[in-house]
Amino acid sequence: MKRSGLGATLLLALVAPLMAHSSDNLVVYGYQCRKGLCQKVELSEQNFAEAISLPVCRLFCGSSIGTVWPKPTGAVRLDSLMRQVDISFIDFNFNGTIVRKEKLWKAAENRWMDLLDAKIPDRKILARGGYRMSVNINTPDDGAPAKLTLDTDESYVLDIDTDESGHVLANITANNFFGARNGLETLAQLIVYDDIRREVQVAANASISDAPVYKWRGLLLDTSRNYYSVKSIKRTLEGMALVKLNTFHWHITDSHSFPLEVSKRPELHKLGAYSQRQVYSRRDVAEVVEYGRVRGVRVMPEFDAPAHVGEGWQHKNMTACFNAQPWKDFCVEPPCGQLDPTVEDMYNVLEDIYETMFGQFDADVFHMGGDEVSTSCWNSSRTIQTWMKQQGWGLETADFMRLWGHFQTNALGRVDKVANGTNTPIILWTSGLTEEPFIDEYLNPERYIIQIWTTGADPKVKKILERGYKVIVSNYDALYLDCGGAGWVTDGNNWCSPYIGWQKVYDNSLRSIAGDYEHHVLGAEGAIWSEQIDEHTLDNRFWPRASALAERLWSDPVQGWRSAEARLLLHRERLVENGLAAEAMQPQWCLQNEHECPIDACSLGGGGGRLWVIVLLLLTALSA
Repeated sequence: MKRSGLGATLLLALVAPLMAHSSDNLVVYGYQCRKGLCQKVELSEQNFAEAISLPVCRLFCGSSIGTVWPKPTGAVRLDSLMRQVDISFIDFNFNGTIVRKEKLWKAAENRWMDLLDAKIPDRKILARGGYRMSVNINTPDDGAPAKLTLDTDESYVLDIDTDESGHVLANITANNFFGARNGLETLAQLIVYDDIRREVQVAANASISDAPVYKWRGLLLDTSRNYYSVKSIKRTLEGMALVKLNTFHWHITDSHSFPLEVSKRPELHKLGAYSQRQVYSRRDVAEVVEYGRVRGVRVMPEFDAPAHVGEGWQHKNMTACFNAQPWKDFCVEPPCGQLDPTVEDMYNVLEDIYETMFGQFDADVFHMGGDEVSTSCWNSSRTIQTWMKQQGWGLETADFMRLWGHFQTNALGRVDKVANGTNTPIILWTSGLTEEPFIDEYLNPERYIIQIWTTGADPKVKKILERGYKVIVSNYDALYLDCGGAGWVTDGNNWCSPYIGWQKVYDNSLRSIAGDYEHHVLGAEGAIWSEQIDEHTLDNRFWPRASALAERLWSDPVQGWRSAEARLLLHRERLVENGLAAEAMQPQWCLQNEHECPIDACSLGGGGGRLWVIVLLLLTALSA
């Protein structure tokens, strides 16, 4: 610990007058590391010199990885020594490659300085002085564009030391911008504010080698059922950056609204948006995409089809069961609507939508939706029935699946046309088309990635995997973060209740879901479908549960949620510190009194806790 050189008595003498005049600045408690736990102590003249703040204590006490979230996957060395940092003298040094991407790197540097600034509750009382700090970024001079793809290496190595001149040196080595950005994120977590000495402090000697287990680590946000401002979307991207999630799946349109501006088809947003103030313009999209790129997040659009279309498609005669009633006969929720695959001009409209999405998002993967297609919807259209009979088809389920295959083939052709034949990987949701025998007939495993949204134990998942498809896991029983609300088309609770706690998200093992085919799993996404959520409740639905998902996907921890709880409590404070209204997990008392709240806390270090749980179970059984 870096000392000011003053004795404890003099320190108290200097602090006492300040305490007397400003109760807001009063620090009564500190912490000491005892038996691997941070224990709260009342400050006194006798213990002041040894007492440390909670963030400093938790960084070194009882854990080899400190409070880093998500936990690193490689070797970690974290010595229990802190240096005061003079935040007025922090320098960034880049190698030759970075000059070519100066704007991107400057934005990343500015954001990193904002992370430091968020740690300081009051600059007016910040202690002056400290070590100068240099942050050195080393990446190969390959001149490659900074674009996140499925093949991007996001690993990094972080080393912190002090040179002979008294500078703290933080060296980050990575193969590209995205790996280096991850290293910067970890470095920020090794810097804390000590509210006892009122200093910004950094771990003085550390070395971390780190890389993600899964390459696809995402969140899905539906902006059709309810509109979200660009500001709220950026807030979500910021949260993703804090935990190294790398994919924002933007479910931007649906049957409820069409808020995306498509320049060649302006009638879509003019008729389909909730209002003309609730439209994502080309400028808005560009802003979100670049904001995500600076934070290591690809922004991937989804145009869900052939179902889940409606508003915006009025007057086109290209849909079936548009806003049909009773809606439960034609779709899973109001309003209904599906594209009519028999209308040739409909594919021209699709091409214009795809062209807009490919041009603005520049994603390396594209999501074509494909979920919850209703054969009864198509069968309600005489136009579709007549066309199918002209092809010599019947009107049975298999015939409508053939119609669906016809749509998918033609729609994919338009995707490939605007993507200039790049064979962009395509994602589809699990659906009737991904079941036997239709998946074999219509979907090429070399081209399609399947996003799983059934339960994790659904045997259909294995059938998809054994055919060689890559998958992204979004099993609704663990990763649908909108579950647990009231019903909105009926009474009771919504369809996927109950509420899913962070513990279940954390323990949702992709290895267990995939079994022998785990090597086909790209990763996972947590999802928010927005029937009952908007930007005012967005943060506490995603956070801190999305952080639990982030550690599962980055680290794939062997230990369960209990081993992570203490770190997540402190990490939740970090989220709030950076402007995210993350949901509270426990009373703040539990944060300040580590290991005192779990009912079986003793079981982690002995047998007493297990005995107490057994007693509780016996008492419950007897009372029944």
